[in-house]
Amino acid sequence: MFFDNYYMIKHKRCQLHLQVSRNVKGNRKHCGNQPHERSNPMDEGQGKKGSRLRIRLLRPASVDFRFLLTRKYPRTSALNFVGNHYQLSRTERHMLYRSVFTRSEAGKRRAKTVRAAKLSGQQLVVDGYNCFITLENAIRDKPLVLADDGFVRDIAMVFRRFRQSSMTKHAWAVMSQVLLRYRPRFVHVLLDAPYCGSGELASAINKWMLEDGIDGKARTVKKTEKEIAAMEGIKATADSVIIDHSDAVFDLAGHIIRYVLKRKLIKI
Repeated sequence: MFFDNYYMIKHKRCQLHLQVSRNVKGNRKHCGNQPHERSNPMDEGQGKKGSRLRIRLLRPASVDFRFLLTRKYPRTSALNFVGNHYQLSRTERHMLYRSVFTRSEAGKRRAKTVRAAKLSGQQLVVDGYNCFITLENAIRDKPLVLADDGFVRDIAMVFRRFRQSSMTKHAWAVMSQVLLRYRPRFVHVLLDAPYCGSGELASAINKWMLEDGIDGKARTVKKTEKEIAAMEGIKATADSVIIDHSDAVFDLAGHIIRYVLKRKLIKI
């Protein structure tokens, strides 16, 4: 009751601005895609502060964004409204987009997560680019956010610009530590075929798995989200679409960032 009363005035103002967006023909359903999860909703505003994150401003913005999402406003329209109201930069909007979810969404995803010990003897399906990009950003000391749903996500907006480098081998090395410790029965690593260099990366991962004594296979697929969601086993990803269509999920990159690299996370 207090929450509703507190936001009543803002809610009425938001209704006027968002009603048109809400009724636009062909509104697309959103499941919280990640930037390297093949989409980018940041279509408005760079803000006045460049890429510097203003956490004190992001916290009240996240409350308003979450409020609108809870009341079924379209995600992108709600983000644009909040972003414009607080004059957020593109990076700040991106952080909200990747980390803020309704209590219902967050609860359902948290219920699907498994601990690392559960990997033992199980088939593990790794969302390759999702894990590698997040880990490389962690190694580079880039900002990382602990989202409402309990998953760790980067905000680098790498998209298809990802290229294999010495940092990729470093990311694999820490990933291999976890896989060797908890010993999944078989590890599938799926990579987006349209991304430049995916075939070469798959070959490199197959070589590294052989060298490390990990039973598994890396391969490229045209539609990673669909392929991974359809496969049996525990899914290693922070991709919201895959999480929402899976029964058991392990935040592999998040686990490594928190317990191996021990990186500090932003929580808004």
